[in-house]
Amino acid sequence: MNKIEIETVRTRRQLRQFILFPEKLFKDNPNWVPALVGDEFKTLGPGNPAMEFCECEYYLAKDAGGQIVGRVAAIINHRANSHAGEKIVRFGWIDFIDSFDVCKALIDAVAAWGRAKGMTSIKGPLGFTNMDKSGLLVEGFENMSPFTCIYNFPYYGEYLERCGCSKDVDWIQRLVTLPSDPPEFFRLADIVEQRYGLHIFRPKNRKELRSKAEDLFRELNAAFANIYEFCPLTDAQVQLYINQYFPLVNKDFICMILDKEENVVGFAITVPSLAKAIRKSRGRLFPFGWIRILHAMNHGHLVEAMMVGAAPEHQGNGANVMILKDMQLIAMKYGITKMITNPQLEDNIKAITMFGKYYETQPYMRRRCYVKNL
Repeated sequence: MNKIEIETVRTRRQLRQFILFPEKLFKDNPNWVPALVGDEFKTLGPGNPAMEFCECEYYLAKDAGGQIVGRVAAIINHRANSHAGEKIVRFGWIDFIDSFDVCKALIDAVAAWGRAKGMTSIKGPLGFTNMDKSGLLVEGFENMSPFTCIYNFPYYGEYLERCGCSKDVDWIQRLVTLPSDPPEFFRLADIVEQRYGLHIFRPKNRKELRSKAEDLFRELNAAFANIYEFCPLTDAQVQLYINQYFPLVNKDFICMILDKEENVVGFAITVPSLAKAIRKSRGRLFPFGWIRILHAMNHGHLVEAMMVGAAPEHQGNGANVMILKDMQLIAMKYGITKMITNPQLEDNIKAITMFGKYYETQPYMRRRCYVKNL
C-alpha cells in the first residue's frame, strides 16, 4: 500500500468521520453491532467527565487518495496510572482495513504521542475507564457481538502482534442456558439470605430505583477495586451513567442486595439483548431506532449481563447465589432462556465459575488486551 497519512482529529466533522468509519468497514458483516452514535459523541467529546483526569488524541488514517482507512484513540488515564503505578498510554476505538501498514501507522501514532508525554508502555484496546469497551476479539467471530463489546476482524490481532504487541490479559464470555424451572440452588440462596440478614431490593418505581443508584456505583468501585486497569468512577461519572442509562433500563433487570442497614452489598445489571435492534437502526435512535430498542428491552429470549459484583466482605459467603436466584426469577418471568456473561478475566476463577457451577455454559467470545514497551 502507498504511504499512509495520519490526521489528528480537530473538528466536529472529523470526529463524526472517526465515529462513523466502522459503519463502512463492517457493513457486510452480520455479527458487528454499531455503538449508539449519540453516546459516542458524548464519550469522545469534551463533556465526558473522564476528561478531568484523562488526556487524549484521536487519529484518522488516510490513503494516498484521501480515503479514510483506519482510526484509533490515544488515551492517558492519569488516575488509573497513579492507582497502578504505571506510565501507560492506552489505545482504543481502533479499526482499520485489512492492511498491516495501516495498523502500524496507527499504533506508531499512539506510541509517538505516548513517548512525548513520558509514557513507557502502550496497552489496548482500552477506553477512558472500565465502563468503555475493552479487549480485542480473538475468538468467537462467528457469534453476534453484545452491544456493549468490541467486534473486529480476525486480522486485527495478527497485525498488532506484527507491530510488537503481545498478550497482557484475556477476558472470556460464556453463553449460559437458563432453565424454565427453579434450580436446586434456590434453597441455598434462602439459607444465605437468612444467615447474613441480606435481602433483595425490589423498587416499586424508577424513583425508588434511582434512590439506590449512587449506592450501587459506590459498591461497584469497591467490588472492582482490584480489577485489571481499574479506575474508580468519580461522582460526575456516576451521575452521567445514572442519567444516561437508568431512565432506559427495565428496573426488573437491576438486582441489588441490601444488608440490615439497607446498604448495597451486591448487584447485577442485565439487559435484554439490544444487538439486533441497534444494528438494524445503524446506531441511530431516530427516527425509528428508539422504537426498536424499546421493544427489544421488553421482549426476546436473550439477555446480556453487563455488571455483576459483590462487596469484598460478602464475596465468599454465598451472596452471589442470591444474585443468581434473582436473575433466574426475572428470566423465568420474561421467558428468557439464554444469557451472555460480561467479559471476565480468565484468571478470575470465582467470576468464571459463578455461572458454570449451577448452569450449563459454553464458550462465546474471548477478548485480549495487548501491551508493548515503548
